[in-house]
Amino acid sequence: MPSSHTLVFMVIFSLGSLAAVLQNGLMVTLLGREWLRCGTLPAGDMIVACLVTSRLCLHGISILNNFVNFFDFCYKAKTLGILWDFINTLTLWLTAWLSVFYCAKISTFSHPVFLWLKWRITRSVPRLLLSSLFFSGLSGISSVVGNAVGIETWYFFWHSVVMWFTPLLLFLVPIVLLIFSLHRHVQQMRDCMSGPRDPSTQAHTMALKSLSFFFVFHVLHVLTLLISMMQLITVWNPWHWAFEMVLYAGLFLHSIVLMRSSPKLRKVLRMRF
Repeated sequence: MPSSHTLVFMVIFSLGSLAAVLQNGLMVTLLGREWLRCGTLPAGDMIVACLVTSRLCLHGISILNNFVNFFDFCYKAKTLGILWDFINTLTLWLTAWLSVFYCAKISTFSHPVFLWLKWRITRSVPRLLLSSLFFSGLSGISSVVGNAVGIETWYFFWHSVVMWFTPLLLFLVPIVLLIFSLHRHVQQMRDCMSGPRDPSTQAHTMALKSLSFFFVFHVLHVLTLLISMMQLITVWNPWHWAFEMVLYAGLFLHSIVLMRSSPKLRKVLRMRF
């Protein structure tokens, strides 16, 4: 029989996960209707739609995976673990591509590489989404092989380091570049004695705030993922459920930031509600 502390954390984790499922489900529904109505979505919203869909699946699988492990359904736990690894890797890559897209569209660097990227990024979004599926598939295959041959836990740890830190580094670079871009733009506006409500400055500020929150929540999520792969806290530990709350809190909070910072989502919410 679980202890009272375990039951409390289980209930809080379950309620938080259900709230995240409803939140991401709402975003998927709104963007999906808009996609069907217009026949297409802007490139940035297309990435957001795929991202919130993957997060919806991730939160749902995390609920099943935790309870299946807790009640020791070994065979189903392995199957869910492989599916969770695929969806989690997909989510990490989609977040990385979203930050790259923001940087390419909003930054004001005049280097030929950035100008080329700004010109190509919109048309490259479908390829970026397919590449996310490819890398996620590699991660899933690696998990299947590891489970089949009974490889030690440290194999999965280093597998996770490679599979998860690569998109994290890809995510970090655009944030740093946007900080420099925003700083340079603000300095130029001050030199020209422009007002603080310049549209370009507002766009930089909004994207920078969104990406800053995104980065904090994303780093928190990845670090807790790596700690979980070391299996320092087992599923029967009362603190396991508290740890899971922290693990998925970052994703939940960033989805709120996405909803508030996306003009398309704000517009649809005003129309629907």
